[in-house]
Amino acid sequence: MRIISLLTQKGGSGKSTLSAAMAVEMQARGETVFLVDMDPQRSLATWAKGRSDRRLAGAAVGSERLAEVLATLRDRGVTLAVIDTPASLSAATDAAVAAADLIILPVRPTAFDIWSCEATWRRIRALGKDCAFVLNQCSSLQTSRRVRDSAAALEAMGGLLTPMITARVEYQDAILRGLGPTELDPHGPAADEIRRLCDSVRRRMALDRFHARATRQAA
Repeated sequence: MRIISLLTQKGGSGKSTLSAAMAVEMQARGETVFLVDMDPQRSLATWAKGRSDRRLAGAAVGSERLAEVLATLRDRGVTLAVIDTPASLSAATDAAVAAADLIILPVRPTAFDIWSCEATWRRIRALGKDCAFVLNQCSSLQTSRRVRDSAAALEAMGGLLTPMITARVEYQDAILRGLGPTELDPHGPAADEIRRLCDSVRRRMALDRFHARATRQAA
């Protein structure tokens, strides 16, 4: 089982929305996905419970139970766990970092967001963990100087997943309906962004090779 943790110190960066969107697309690609919601707001667990497609499950989990829950998921054949964390550095985020194969840091293209993520990035790197950024909630004018400067700063720190994610109403429309963007409008621009983001994540984690090896071993 591979584990992705989404982490940020600053609220409103879109962790839960991206977690849901990526989980839906990863499941469509053959992964058995489980959503682990460590955020006290429990937004992701609530979204998962409201889905009509019950194959994508999720639960609220405290830091003291994370290791136990992840071990159980492995035993049950889950291939990918996606962990959503509180918007702070805490025991929950430390546990999520320790467990993860990849930490994704969603960042909005603002000076405050860039500054706040630097301390988080340093802490993750000090623990020897792999992390990458997603530039999230960008304006449709992604060639603006502010967005380009933000992308360059994040690339210099730890690497930037692609593409930049645009602020689109489709993301919230999908959440309200218990869906991911790829289910809401499979041919829309939000769906295209999420598919490309999942491509980028899979390359970073070598998930395609991992999934193929797991399938061979199961056979």
